[in-house]
Amino acid sequence: MSMYTNPFRSFPDLEHVVPYSYDTLRDEEEQAEAPSGGRRRPMKVLLSTLLSGILLLALVMVLTGGQRSEEEVVEVVEGNHHPSFPSSKPSRAIEPEWVSRGVSEGVSEKAFRPYSEKGDSYPWTNLMLSWQRTAYHFQPEKNWMNDPNGPLFYKGWYHLFYQYNPDSAVWGNITWGHAVSKDLIHWLYLPLAMVPDHWYDINGVWTGSATLLPDGSVVILYTGSTDEKVQVQNLAHPADPSDPLLLHWIKYPGNPVMVPPPGIGTLDFRDPTTAWLTPDGNWRLTLGSKVNETGISLVYQTTNFTSYELLDGVLHAVPGTGMWECVDFYPVSTTEEIGLNTSAFGPGVKHVLKASLDDSKKDYYALGTYYVENDTWIPDNPVADVGIGIRYDYGKYYASKTFYDQHKQRRVLFGWIGETDNEAEDIKKGWASVQSIPRVVLFDQKTGSNLVQWPVEEVESLRLTSTEFDKVVVGAGSVVPLDVGTATQLDITAEFEIDSETLEGTIEADIGYNCTTSGGAAGRGTLGPFGLLVLAEDSLAEQTPVYFYIAKDTDGDYRTFFCADESRQGLLWQMMLLNMSTGAMFLYLKEKN
Repeated sequence: MSMYTNPFRSFPDLEHVVPYSYDTLRDEEEQAEAPSGGRRRPMKVLLSTLLSGILLLALVMVLTGGQRSEEEVVEVVEGNHHPSFPSSKPSRAIEPEWVSRGVSEGVSEKAFRPYSEKGDSYPWTNLMLSWQRTAYHFQPEKNWMNDPNGPLFYKGWYHLFYQYNPDSAVWGNITWGHAVSKDLIHWLYLPLAMVPDHWYDINGVWTGSATLLPDGSVVILYTGSTDEKVQVQNLAHPADPSDPLLLHWIKYPGNPVMVPPPGIGTLDFRDPTTAWLTPDGNWRLTLGSKVNETGISLVYQTTNFTSYELLDGVLHAVPGTGMWECVDFYPVSTTEEIGLNTSAFGPGVKHVLKASLDDSKKDYYALGTYYVENDTWIPDNPVADVGIGIRYDYGKYYASKTFYDQHKQRRVLFGWIGETDNEAEDIKKGWASVQSIPRVVLFDQKTGSNLVQWPVEEVESLRLTSTEFDKVVVGAGSVVPLDVGTATQLDITAEFEIDSETLEGTIEADIGYNCTTSGGAAGRGTLGPFGLLVLAEDSLAEQTPVYFYIAKDTDGDYRTFFCADESRQGLLWQMMLLNMSTGAMFLYLKEKN
């Protein structure tokens, strides 16, 4: 196990914390070449993960024995257990009544309810909230952010656009924020790319995608909410294509270029994908919608990006999944560990169809075959279809978007992490939401049924020091402390080796396991859970389990779940403590005082 710490991110004195947690973008010659971290493949009894995050007091690894607890202990604790805060009993703060945002305008809910139905909240201060800003994850300097939009690599720069409210830390007045980077890690904030200033987008410049054309030029298609709150698709292009920073954008005078067709609701027509070029010389793109409770992806055809034809049928439809948002559609190679241009198809290629489900606020994907002759996509496994099968991420993760990085021949994935703070806390801290660490996406040649994701190699440039622990044996029910020194952030690479006799000797184990419904980290099984506890303090009263769980059927097939259990966040987050039951075995990473 390796833990990489950044000493510059240790803040013993929170009074002097920097206002924003990013380095300014370094000049190209100052960029150190990142080490070439290859993707680690899981072995028969090895599971690997790379996790990064903010450490409050300590980090804990949980390895669970086969015994089940008889009951769950619930304890309410008063007082503040963070050593950097004054020791006092918190008073009860009542938050304003919860207000829905976004739904009436025709997008998914953008406000989160307080943890308590009565509106009770921890009495945060600005000082307490100041250290919550991230360093690894992208976020604006201030205010609200949601979906990643139009990522691309253009003339030496990575571009990330994003849904942004320049006026407040709550959803509304949605514009396109804009940032650029040389390495997908260190970002430079740029002026707003597009603002709601025409009748066809006056109620919001919503989610869209960028398409890089064969001649090197770029176009953007995005959803606009009109003056009558109708969702339409609009076209924009750079004012100066020679500008590598793409600072200025021109909206097409003929906008909108697509309007809701007959049979599609005016609030159910959004989020166009990156376009792909077909052998007939036409461009295709798809966007999300629904018919009753069936989620669908419509397909449009164009030759010039200004006029469009709606093709017959749909790319795909799944009954019962509701409105599809932020659809993504892209090819993956089944024979090579490289990314593919969005227009690639043919032998050795499968296509990924992903949808963000408005009803559940979760991102689902499936692998399948794209039939270009009639523009349909068929899943490899109908049981694991879009919306009912595999998710990109089983934590807080939504509205994801990939792009093909032609600079390094890789497919890169971004996702919106909406957090779980309520609006009053977001307003107090002055910002809301982060983007996920960008990940490389590949077809899993081992299983042939899913994707493999790994953080981009550039994240390794943030690692300054390391501590390694090797061959640590953790017995059932034991707690093993490991000294990791002083740090407020850890980037962890860990390998877990499961006892082979237990693994092979288990005939069947938890074949119906589900991260959400199977009791979280408290659900004890023969082959799990085991993993890490982050945001944990000395007594383990507060903890957020991030863990693996192995299910095995009678045929000897394994399914490995990677889960996060937010129900055990405690004193600082929910004013509630949910202790892990007895019988667990821990590897406890203790920070020096």
